[in-house]
Order: sequence, then structure tokens, then C-alpha cells
Amino acid sequence: MNRGFASLTTSGARYWRDRLTGWGLLLVAVLLQACATVPYPDRRDPLESMNRSIFGFNDVLDRAIVKPVATVYRDATPTWMRKGVANFFNNLEDMWSVVNNALQLRGKDTGESIARVMVNSTLGVLGFVDVASDMNVERHTANLGLTLGRWGVGSGPYLVLPFFGPSTLRDAAAFPVDLAGNPANAIDDVGTRNGLTVVNLVNIRAAYIGAGNVVEEAALDKYSFLRDAYLQRRRNQVYDGNPPDEEEPVEP
Repeated sequence: MNRGFASLTTSGARYWRDRLTGWGLLLVAVLLQACATVPYPDRRDPLESMNRSIFGFNDVLDRAIVKPVATVYRDATPTWMRKGVANFFNNLEDMWSVVNNALQLRGKDTGESIARVMVNSTLGVLGFVDVASDMNVERHTANLGLTLGRWGVGSGPYLVLPFFGPSTLRDAAAFPVDLAGNPANAIDDVGTRNGLTVVNLVNIRAAYIGAGNVVEEAALDKYSFLRDAYLQRRRNQVYDGNPPDEEEPVEP
């Protein structure tokens, strides 16, 4: 199992390395240029001008294409089918969580992640049925961005990534590796690989249609609301739900 997983990870790493190099260089160039501008009041978000532009692009794309497609998908498929699709992709994610929980030296979390993958991949029919949760085997989702945070690497400035949304400089740097760590991205057939990616993204968006509508109605500034929610959640994850008090911002 370990050799097969390592082979998948290596193949995926080569694929995403070749395709994300140009994007990474472009991101670095934009960051360097944006850092030279006058910072906004929120010290966590010194690149707010750039981030808001990317957020606007993502929002238009979501309204025009992603949300309508996800809505049709939600209305056309039964709940049990959407749940099965989510379980399948969660099982793939758990495989990468095994690696990251091990890197964090979390023995219990690593053991339970391995147990989940083994049980759901067999008894759960390739993960479509979450048998492990029915057996009270807890899920411990982890990626490289979280691993770096728990190693003490700071989050860096807040970033909004094109297409992918909220992130931080630390998580964005880890993102290509996290993509390569997903076994679905190591599939050689391009059509199958892209098809799985699209189904996963549409299924996730369909699950959050209701929550998105609530945000639309409740938030005076959708950008700030989502930024604060993301940063707070990520900070809680890094510190296992017990983050230290943040320092008060220094008045200019």
C-alpha cells in the first residue's frame, strides 16, 4: 500500500509541478508588486486591493457558472448520491491526511486516519459509504498547510487565489503539494482526472448553496466576512481549537 501510494504521489507531483510553475512565478511577481503599495488597515491583509480584485473575479465566475451548475446538480441528484460522492472524495482526502498526521507526529490521528482509509476503501466500497464513521472512527483532516502551521510556520498575509478562494501565503505555498498528494490527481488519463475534479468541485459547491445564500443576506461586506471566517477557522485548526490571544494591532 505504501509503495503504491508513493508512486501515485510522485506521479501527481510531476504533473502539478509542470503545470503550476508558471502560475507560481506569476503569483510571486504579483505579491512583490502588491507589497510595495500602501497597506490597508487590517494588518493580516496587506494585499487587500489585489485580493478584492481576485475575489470579485471569483464571485462573478461563481454567480455566472459554478452556482447555477451546482444548483442543477443538487436538484437533479438524490441526497444519498451526493453523500456518496462526498464520502468518496473524503476517503481520498483521508489518504493524504495519513501522511500529514504522521508528519505532525500525531500517533492517534495517524492510526485513525489509516483505519478510516482501510475500512472505507473495502467495506465502504471505495469510500462511497462512510463505514468508519458508523464505527466511531474519528476523521482527522490534515494537509501540508496545516502541517507547516503546526510546525510553527507563520501564516503570512491573507491571499485570495483565483478560482480556489481564501488562503494565506503559507497555505498557498503548500497548495501544489496538497494537490499532488490527492490520489485522483495522479491518474494518467486526463479526461478521467479532470472529470473527477469537476464532480468534486460541483458537489462541494452544491453542499454550500444554502450557507452561501445566508452570507449574501447577512454580510454587509462579503469579502471581509469570508476573510475573517477563514482566518479564524484556520487559526483554530492550527492550535487545535485553543489559539493564544492575538496581539492588539499597533495604531499608525
